[in-house]
Amino acid sequence: MKYNKNKLAMIILIGVIIISACTQSYSQAPAATATLIPPNLFVSPFPSVENPMALIEDFAKGTATAAVLTAAAGGVTPVTPETVTPVTFTVTPITFTPTLTPVVAPVCTAPACSGVGYKLTCPSGNCVGGCGYVCTFGQTPAPPSVSGNIYYLKQDEFPFCIARRFAVDPDDMVYNKSSIYYEGFPINMPQNSSWPASAGPIDLRAHPDTYIVTGNADTTVYGVACKYGHVDPKAIAQLNGISDSAALSIGQQIKIP
Repeated sequence: MKYNKNKLAMIILIGVIIISACTQSYSQAPAATATLIPPNLFVSPFPSVENPMALIEDFAKGTATAAVLTAAAGGVTPVTPETVTPVTFTVTPITFTPTLTPVVAPVCTAPACSGVGYKLTCPSGNCVGGCGYVCTFGQTPAPPSVSGNIYYLKQDEFPFCIARRFAVDPDDMVYNKSSIYYEGFPINMPQNSSWPASAGPIDLRAHPDTYIVTGNADTTVYGVACKYGHVDPKAIAQLNGISDSAALSIGQQIKIP
């Protein structure tokens, strides 16, 4: 019983200690101690006399340098940034200048036209200056210069030349068709006859023209006239300033009206 009393007393003592620990308070409020703030805590770390943007740029350079050093330390070869050169484009404007060709009236020379019965005519009816004009025989051919109704051939002439020259039907001419034609050969000329349209153009060659003597039945003015048909030999002689009986040489140029 004595042991039990001691044990009970011990339990009571421990309980008193615990209760007193929970309710114990300060005898007085603790004194407040002021905490001093360092005088330079809110002062700018950057001196006011320097450019803040320059300091930021230096900081960035330092950061880039630190990155390069860090990469080198890790066994990585730093890569130098490539410099990009800007490309400049120059646009050249294209200028179009229209080319205007002025309209110039044609300059022509009217063909030479002289001789009895020949004149300049304008077949189109709209000739400008000398353009479009032609030299034509504008009169009815004169009757043959014959003794009676007989025409005597000149050197280099043939019956068909005479039919064309005087615009008569060759079939109406009376002569010895089996003969060799020579200077002075007689032909009986018809008085009431005309060149037939079925025989083709009355002119053998176009004229006005320039003829070059070849020596083939053309060494006389009359022979040259036969090459063209409806051309008066006397008109050829007058245009060239020679006699109608003049002898012509090979290569000589003869103007044809």
